[in-house]
Amino acid sequence: MDPQPFLARVLMLFGVGFLIANLRLAADLVRYLRRRRSALLVWPGRRPKYYGLILTLGVTLGFLLVLKIVMLQRVPTHAPEDDAVRVLFGEGMMFVYFACMVPLTRLIDRGLYADGIWAENGFVPYQQIGGIAWREGEPLTLVLVSRIRQIARPLIVPSPYYGAVRRLLRDKIAAEAIDFKTGGLDLGRDGKEDV
Repeated sequence: MDPQPFLARVLMLFGVGFLIANLRLAADLVRYLRRRRSALLVWPGRRPKYYGLILTLGVTLGFLLVLKIVMLQRVPTHAPEDDAVRVLFGEGMMFVYFACMVPLTRLIDRGLYADGIWAENGFVPYQQIGGIAWREGEPLTLVLVSRIRQIARPLIVPSPYYGAVRRLLRDKIAAEAIDFKTGGLDLGRDGKEDV
């Protein structure tokens, strides 16, 4: 039994998954480019935990892709062409993710914008924030609870920005851009003391 067709299908599935991830990250980059002029208080994003490993995977996949393309042109294979295309698609999407998209998303500045907050894992408009809490310690983290989806988004705040972030959040609450009264997370208080 030849495992080649099975592996080609698995890599095709990986390719589809990484294509979706690449499109989501590309959409985040486009949203950031449109929104960056409205920055109120921002700072560079932190490096992902295993950033060196991510870059190593990207370089390795790039080398593997070049090697396979060169080998496919010189040496005839017994595998059908569809399998070769599936394999190249899967590996290509993984290469784009690890070598291009993850490093590019590091360019997105985290912090407060005119219409929302860019947290570690995405943008949250002010009107969607249902709760705010600080997790003191190292690193200092602002936790944003969405009123629409039951998820919490962390924003790691560098110590020098702590006071300015608190002031801006108080201003947004006073201007009712962030509204804890309607449909938010009921903590038994209005949320202003958390800021």
